[in-house]
Amino acid sequence: MVDHTQFTKTISLEQYGIKNAQVKYQLSPEQLHDITLEKGQGKESSSGALAVNTGEFTGRSPMDRFIVKDSITEDKVWWGNINIAFDADKFQKLYDKVTNYLSEKEVFVRDSYACADENYKLNIRVINEYPWSNMFAYNMFLRPTNAELENFDPEWTIVNAPGFMADPEVDGTRQHNFAILDFTRKIALIGGTGYTGEIKKGIFSALNFILPVFKNTLPMHCSANVGKDGDTAIFFGLSGTGKTTLSTDPDRSLIGDDEHGWTAENTVFNFEGGCYAKVINLSGEQEPEIFGAIKKGAILENVIMNDAGEVDFEDTSITQNTRVSYPIHHIENIKKPSIGENPKNIFFLTADAFGVLPPISKLTPSQAAYHFISGYTAKVAGTEAGITEPVPSFSACFGAPFMPLHPTKYAEMLSKKMKDANVNVWLINTGWTGGSYGVGSRIKLKYTRAMISAVLNGDLGLYNYKDYHIHSVFGVAQPRSCPGVPSELLSPRATWNNDKAYYDTAFKLSNAFRENFQQFESYASEEIRRGGPQRYAE
Repeated sequence: MVDHTQFTKTISLEQYGIKNAQVKYQLSPEQLHDITLEKGQGKESSSGALAVNTGEFTGRSPMDRFIVKDSITEDKVWWGNINIAFDADKFQKLYDKVTNYLSEKEVFVRDSYACADENYKLNIRVINEYPWSNMFAYNMFLRPTNAELENFDPEWTIVNAPGFMADPEVDGTRQHNFAILDFTRKIALIGGTGYTGEIKKGIFSALNFILPVFKNTLPMHCSANVGKDGDTAIFFGLSGTGKTTLSTDPDRSLIGDDEHGWTAENTVFNFEGGCYAKVINLSGEQEPEIFGAIKKGAILENVIMNDAGEVDFEDTSITQNTRVSYPIHHIENIKKPSIGENPKNIFFLTADAFGVLPPISKLTPSQAAYHFISGYTAKVAGTEAGITEPVPSFSACFGAPFMPLHPTKYAEMLSKKMKDANVNVWLINTGWTGGSYGVGSRIKLKYTRAMISAVLNGDLGLYNYKDYHIHSVFGVAQPRSCPGVPSELLSPRATWNNDKAYYDTAFKLSNAFRENFQQFESYASEEIRRGGPQRYAE
C-alpha cells in the first residue's frame, strides 16, 4: 500500500469548525485515484480512468437546492420552486452539524479557482469527505500554480459531505440530501448526495448571481470554441442537446464545454478547468476527442464495466446520466488560456423530439431573446418514468436550475450584448426529422456538424427571401440550401410527407411555447414578446 502522508502539507480546518481531522491537502489526481482504489470506492477501467458509483443520486436534485435568504439575496433572487429560500439560522445549525460530522475524519482539501479571466477570478477551497470527489474538483476547477498556492486566500468554500444525512424535520431540508448556497458566509454546503455535479453547479449558481449583480458580466450555460482566425462561437443547450459534442471540434480550439462569462470588455471566458460530458452511447468513431479523453485522470460515473474493465457505454442500467469528468488538457485542441473575443455566432441547441423545428434556422434579435428565455428541448420516452411520448421541456436561459435572478435579467443582458457585437444567432435542432420520436429519426451528427461548419465558414450568407424560407408557424428563417446537407432535410415539413400531421404537431409545440412564456409576459419587453411563434392553434 502506498504511504500518502509524505505528500501532504499541513493545513488546519479549525476555522471552519472541523476539528482534529486528518487533512489530506492538495493531493495529486494520481494519489486520489490510488486512495479511491485502496478504499474500495472505485475501480480502474481498461483505459486507466477511475470508475465510481455516486450512490443513491446519479444526477442533481433540483428540489433540494436552496439559497439562504439574507440582506444580499432577499430583494434580488427570483424566489420560487427553482430558487428555494433557506433560513439563515437553520443554515448555521446545519453547517455546524456537517462540520462536526467531518471532525476526527480523514478529509480531502483542495484550493482551486473559477474563471479563467484574471479580472474575474474566484478563489475556492473545496473540503471533501471522499477522495474521488476531491479528484473531481481537481478536474473541474482551475488549478493554481505552486506560487499561487503560497499565499492562497479562498473567497468561497465548498463543504461536501455525501455521507451526512440531514433530518428534514429538524434541519429545514426537504429530505436527507441538500445543496445550499450562503452568499453572506460564501459557503456552498452539500450533503447526503455523492453526485459530483452538485459541486460544480454550486459554484456555477453562485457565479450566476455574483457576475451580473457585481461585475456587469453575463454568465452563460454554454460551451464555446474559437476558430483559427480568432472567431468565437457559443453553443447554448440543455443536457443531451450536443453542447459538449459540437463544441469539441478538431478544427477549432475549445474554450470550454459548459459555463462561461461574457464581459463588458468583450471577452468570453471559461469558468472551469475541465469538462463533464455525458457518455451514453459514446463511441470513438462519433466523438473521438471525448472518447480519447477517458484515460488516467478522468473519472467515469455510474457506468457498467465487464471484468476486464471495458465500459459498455450503451448500458444505462444504473442511469441514463452516465458521465465522465476530465481536466480540459485531456483534449488536444484547446485555447490557452480559456478566453476568447466577442462571439460572431451563437447557436441555441434543442433536441426537438416532436420533429417540427428546422434543423437550422436564423433568428432575429427578438426571436433570439424569446428562445433564450424559453430554453426549449424535449424529453423522450424512457428518459423518465411515465413518459411514453415526447414532452416539451423548457428551462429558462438554457439553465434555469442554476439562475438565481429572474430570467429576463439575463435575457436583456444577452440581447444588448448580441446587438452591440452584431452577433448572428442560429437555432439548431439536433433532435428528430421525418416525424416525431418513435416515427422519425434523429438528425445525423454529420449533418448537424456540416450546418455549423457552413455558418462558421460564412457559407449561408445574409438573410434574403431567395436563400431563406420563413417558417409559417415559428417565423424563423430556414436556409434553402447548405453545403454537405441534403436540401430536403432543411425543410422539416417536407421530411414528414404528411402536411396535416406535421402542422397539427407544429401547432401543438407552438402552443406549448406560448403557455410556458405566460410566466414571463409581465416582465418581458414588447420586442421580446414579438419573438415567439407566429401562429398557434386556437
